[in-house]
Amino acid sequence: MYWDQAEGAVRCEWGEAGVRHLGPQADAVVIVDVLSFSTCVDVALGRGAGVLPFRWRDGRAAAFAAARGARLASPTRRFTGGPSLSPTSLLALEAGERLVLPSPNGGTLCALAEELRPGHVYAACLRNAAAVAAHLRAHYGWGHGGRGHGGRVLVVPAGERWPAGTLRPALEDWLGAGAVIAALGAPGSPEAQAAAQAFRDAQGRLPEVVGGCSSGRELQARGFGADVALAAQVNVSLCVPRLQTGEFRPVH
Repeated sequence: MYWDQAEGAVRCEWGEAGVRHLGPQADAVVIVDVLSFSTCVDVALGRGAGVLPFRWRDGRAAAFAAARGARLASPTRRFTGGPSLSPTSLLALEAGERLVLPSPNGGTLCALAEELRPGHVYAACLRNAAAVAAHLRAHYGWGHGGRGHGGRVLVVPAGERWPAGTLRPALEDWLGAGAVIAALGAPGSPEAQAAAQAFRDAQGRLPEVVGGCSSGRELQARGFGADVALAAQVNVSLCVPRLQTGEFRPVH
């Protein structure tokens, strides 16, 4: 399997195909969806809430939320006066709330990864990259005072979708994945090393880069510049979101 990146303890591959093909060989899987899902998870957990990712945006989401006694977030960024896929809308969440977050991108990847590696799925973004990396070092260790067996970590930039539904690699997710990999300091595949170097190159001007990339420009044009600014913050959060039995909770 030439594409398995077996030469690196840290691997990096895009989207659903990356999870399916490289996830079974990983000890931990990290999903990175910077301009929506992963940043939403970090913000919500930072407020003391829990997040239940869900793949579909139709009526199944409401039934899922009702069955679990959770609040359903709007599956779009449109202003509804309540929580949605807009990270800034989650700043008003209260501690103890449980939020179902429908996301056909990040939520789908998390659900798939949990099927393959239950209990070992994490959500990372630029805001919490160093915190997630510190936890991974400690539990899947390659030195740095860590314990463990030198495990294999797969970091998955989620990407976006073209109108036809095919994957569109997204710069912000590549940089978010690179931020985690750079902070890990572990031997990485060439793909992982390239992502880490991309982050290092952009590190001093991330608000400009994230705001100027395709996804950032789209969101700003739609009136969601505050989401872009919040998502472009680097290492401002100590939250490490881990998915267990279908719900993200912070690692303590």
